[in-house]
Amino acid sequence: MATIERFEDLEIWKEARIVSNKIFVISVESELKNDFGLKNQIKNSSGSIMDNIAEGFERGGNLEFRQFLSFAKGSAGETRSQLYRLLDSNYIKKEKFEELKSDLEKISGKITNFIKYLNNNDFKGNKFKEGQP
Repeated sequence: MATIERFEDLEIWKEARIVSNKIFVISVESELKNDFGLKNQIKNSSGSIMDNIAEGFERGGNLEFRQFLSFAKGSAGETRSQLYRLLDSNYIKKEKFEELKSDLEKISGKITNFIKYLNNNDFKGNKFKEGQP
């Protein structure tokens, strides 16, 4: 795996950003725009995926990064659950539901794989390098 200098370089962050944007478009172009509670909830949870990846990365430590990746994975599950509510409320069609559900399942899988990678790596982050041999 190549050295990543910025969270913006992480594929999982880029993919989470795309999903968050797709949710935003639905929130302004469909009748979801009038369901303020659900609209805010799904926008927040989908944004939380990318935000937790970024926050964990910026903390600079392997342990904290894994913890925030776990939060991001949880937010992906929350967003996937809310997609069912969008479908059941007829805010999205079955095809859009399947597309977004698939996107979120892929992101969740990639987050899981990244956590496994970090579990098997001795990387400790910049803040742990000072004073170490």
